[in-house]
Amino acid sequence: MPKPPPFHIVFALFPDVTHLDFTGPHQILSRLPGAQVVIASEAGGEIEAEGLVFARVARLADIARCDLLCVPGGFGVTQAMADAAYLAQIRRLAAGARYVTSVCTGSLLLGAAGLLKGKRAACHWAWRDQLALFGATPDPARVARDGNVFTGGGVTAGIDFALTVVAEIAGDATAQAIQLAVEYAPDPPFHAGRPETAPPEVLARVQAIYGRGMDGRWAAARKAGEALLAQA
Repeated sequence: MPKPPPFHIVFALFPDVTHLDFTGPHQILSRLPGAQVVIASEAGGEIEAEGLVFARVARLADIARCDLLCVPGGFGVTQAMADAAYLAQIRRLAAGARYVTSVCTGSLLLGAAGLLKGKRAACHWAWRDQLALFGATPDPARVARDGNVFTGGGVTAGIDFALTVVAEIAGDATAQAIQLAVEYAPDPPFHAGRPETAPPEVLARVQAIYGRGMDGRWAAARKAGEALLAQA
């Protein structure tokens, strides 16, 4: 029996990306049978992610195609939404991909690239409402699926998202085997991972931190949304 072709996975990074947004799902998806995983950015070379520097990053333009495209999030999303070259590469790779995916605020970049119009999508809770600017329906689910688009919520949802995708591609047994191999058995010490369950003073504290960049993010999202309307 001939060996099946590799399953090409590309993580499309940008400066100031949140590293767990892609290293979490990278850990899971790299164990998918036949997977070939590449991290890439518009410029290639090195990219910094919250104090960590990732080297030998490929250039998005040098990647002909992929089976699965994943766009992570991070504070750099505000600048990435205005990066026409980056968004063009996202659109190009998404056009030929079997699965178009994101983690956290990466869904805002899928939206800015025009890939979420009329679709449900998840996002980090603090920025989720901005999806509507791109014609998407914000979904509070930890993992949302709409056709071939899979989106994860906040940072740690990337692992749940990746296991969901593995199950879709290779079956539940394979996904469960990978889950067991990495001992993914969440048992958080606090129930403060969602705004609905966090103590009010904790929620207010985090909202104040995010609020410092909220105006800039909204402005960037509105501008990207207006650009999409102008292209329509």
